[in-house]
Amino acid sequence: MTNLHATHGEIQPTDEKRVTVEAIHQMALVLRSVWLALPVLALLVVIGLWWQMDHAMLLGWFLAAISMPLMRYWLQHRIFSNPPDFKSAVRWARQITLVGMLDGFVWGTAFIIFFIPDSVPEQVLFLSMLVTIIAGSIFVSSFWPAALLAFSIPALGLAAVPYIQQGTTVSYIMAGAMMVMLLSLNTMLQAAHRLSREAITLRFENSDLVDSLRVQKQVADDANLAKSKFLAAASHDLRQPIHAQGLFLEVLSRTEQTPHQQELVASARAASEASGELLNALLDFSRIEAGVIEPQLQPVRLQPLLNKIENELAPQADAKDIVYRSRETQAVVHTDPLLLELVLRNLVSNAIRYTDRGGVLVACRQHGTQAVLEVWDTGIGIAQEDQKEVFREFHQLGNPERDRRKGLGLGLAIADGLARALGHDLTLSSTPQCGSVFRLTLDIDNTTPSVQTNMTQSKSRLLNARLLVIDDDETVRAGMLHLLRDWGCECDAAESTEEAIALAQLHRPDVVISDYRLREQRTGVEAIAALRALLGASLPALLITGDTAPDRLREAKASGIPLLHKPVSPGKLYRRLVELQQEVVQGSAD
Repeated sequence: MTNLHATHGEIQPTDEKRVTVEAIHQMALVLRSVWLALPVLALLVVIGLWWQMDHAMLLGWFLAAISMPLMRYWLQHRIFSNPPDFKSAVRWARQITLVGMLDGFVWGTAFIIFFIPDSVPEQVLFLSMLVTIIAGSIFVSSFWPAALLAFSIPALGLAAVPYIQQGTTVSYIMAGAMMVMLLSLNTMLQAAHRLSREAITLRFENSDLVDSLRVQKQVADDANLAKSKFLAAASHDLRQPIHAQGLFLEVLSRTEQTPHQQELVASARAASEASGELLNALLDFSRIEAGVIEPQLQPVRLQPLLNKIENELAPQADAKDIVYRSRETQAVVHTDPLLLELVLRNLVSNAIRYTDRGGVLVACRQHGTQAVLEVWDTGIGIAQEDQKEVFREFHQLGNPERDRRKGLGLGLAIADGLARALGHDLTLSSTPQCGSVFRLTLDIDNTTPSVQTNMTQSKSRLLNARLLVIDDDETVRAGMLHLLRDWGCECDAAESTEEAIALAQLHRPDVVISDYRLREQRTGVEAIAALRALLGASLPALLITGDTAPDRLREAKASGIPLLHKPVSPGKLYRRLVELQQEVVQGSAD
């Protein structure tokens, strides 16, 4: 007999019960679908022997033969009615084994009571029935071998009795063949049992792996959400004082100063701008995550952009004593000029940052209908296994001390995200200690680019407008008032929507500048809507926000109000106010 709890050696004790329960359940599923097989075979036996045997004896045996499958079916109904635990599953399997043993005695007895020594067809009929039952049960009994062995031992043992009683050489061979079949059956069942349990174990391992991956994904998603919330909160809180600092430094730079004071102010402004650049990198990444970037595709000449990038970033290369070159190109591509500039700026900045000897080359090659913009460097290079990782946010090579001068590790992540938003293919080829080349593939545009007008305005021009500033940060309000009044504006400042409405009723503003996130869960969009309801829907307005949370960025964009991000450079704020004034003048003329 087989060990009822035989398992594969690698199954842990805690898993063995789980596998056993599943094996028994699988056996029950198969038995439920084939329970009519034995009654049909018994009926065939009765039909085959009806004219040779006593009818009463045949019918009595037939009732006994069909009672076993009926009892087995009743037991199957019990296990499906109540999901089994280990003890109840094993108890059910043992009951099935007992029924199988009784069934084996029924079929084995048929050989004794219906055996006709001189009738080969009847003997073949019974033997074929037994072989069919045993062979057809190997699969289902592989989950619990004892069930088939409990049937086969009495069935084949009793079937051998008539042949032994005959005492002929052929009959002894027949009886011996049945014993060999019984031994072979035990070997096959053990092998099938091992394979079935291995299959169940593998299925459980796969299921557990899927569950584990699902849990890990949820943990990663939760961690990513927590990271995004933290970065948004930290970014907002840092942007407020840096924004105010920039405003005060701009006002201070316009006062009379000694040469030494001018040098100190310039250094302070450089430090403030550097902080702003780091925060803007976080903002760019948040905008990509939020999905609020909508490329404005148009024909763009590449050469003016390459010249602009070289003029702005070549001093960084000169400071490191490396060469910066860009090749002339006449290519016109189909892209968003502002977003492409940001991609190229990040790629070039990254190349300069990680190159200490040699230089950086920016070039464009045309291949048919496409232009390939390439940024070459002779820097530290990137190992093959790290080439995908460098596009992941906050990932940096060779900066374990997190040197601020090497950025936040967002440059390539931003470049990759913007390239995908633009529909451009960004690839990397690199060899450690030899350098890297980033390739950006763009479609060539054969239409004529529109002439870009320069919107830069002289700050010597006074704005001569009344502005209403809404911000719940007192320092920011003070800085805005100082700067706007220095630009010739008359200003009022409020920290809430209610205070802004009261001030607007006293002095009608020409333009409203509001922070996006105000106190008590209020927003600048709501404040501007309330002022427009009071003063007219055409009231010019501008939103300023230090919030980088993806949801907030989407909400602010959906408002349709022009949006600037803290820390706002005074030059950008000035140009935006000039644009609003021009829009008002054009609207009046129309």
